[in-house]
Parts: sequence; C-alpha cells; structure tokens
Amino acid sequence: MIIYELGCTHGHRFEGWFASAEDFARQAEASMVHCPVCDDGHVAIVPSARVHVGKSGHATSPAVADAPAESPETTEEVTAGVPVELLRKLREAVRSAEDVGRRFPEEARKVHYEEVPARAIRGQASKEEAEALRDEGIDFATLPPFLLRDPH
Repeated sequence: MIIYELGCTHGHRFEGWFASAEDFARQAEASMVHCPVCDDGHVAIVPSARVHVGKSGHATSPAVADAPAESPETTEEVTAGVPVELLRKLREAVRSAEDVGRRFPEEARKVHYEEVPARAIRGQASKEEAEALRDEGIDFATLPPFLLRDPH
C-alpha cells in the first residue's frame, strides 16, 4: 500500500491510498481520483516532507509504519481534513434537512419571504438560479461533496 500526499487545483491537500504507483496513475487517468473537499478531478501528487527513518536506516512513511487499521469511513473523514465527530454532525444536519430537489430556488424564496414556516432545506440550483438568489439577499451555502456522500 502506497500513501501519496495529493493536491487539487484549488490548493486542498489530502492523502490517497493506492495499491501501487501504477494503480494511482490508472485511477488518475480515468478521473477516478477527486478532492474530498471540493470534488475537483484535477489531482496530482505533491511533495511531502513527512519521512520517518527507522532503526534500519531506511526511510519509511510514518503513516504506513504507525497507522492503525482504519475503516474506509474513518479514512475518508480524516482525509477530508475535518474532525470525525464534526463531520458526523454535519452529515446528520444535511440528512435532517428537507430535500426539495430542483425546487430549491422556489422553496428558498418562500422561506426567505416568510410565505412558509422556516425550516432547513437542501436541493439543487443552477448557477444562474444561485446568482439570482444571492442578488435577492437570500442566504444559502453550497455543500461540499464530502458532506453529501453517505459513508454507509
């Protein structure tokens, strides 16, 4: 198992675990490697200064030498750079919000203009719809992809 320090074009850094260098190259070429923070598919290996020299004098990665076995969920959460408990709470908040799908702009306006009782909603909006909502002074946030993935 090889652990690479990776980075996207937006400057986010994260770890990626691969069976081999060829496995990373194959996955990157097939656009299978994405930034866990912004979902950018333009990911490259970045220099890493984390080197551990063991008693044998050979350099090893401390992440490989000392890392306990982790579940895929824990690995993803640590990779995203967000503390595990905070990520769980954020995902719970996202799951508990009403999913209004493509009706998001319409429902956000109804909540903003107090036509319906205030409630947590989530859904999709085009770039144009999002700009129109911002122009109207309606507050909302774009959710990063790592909050939308269900780790189970």
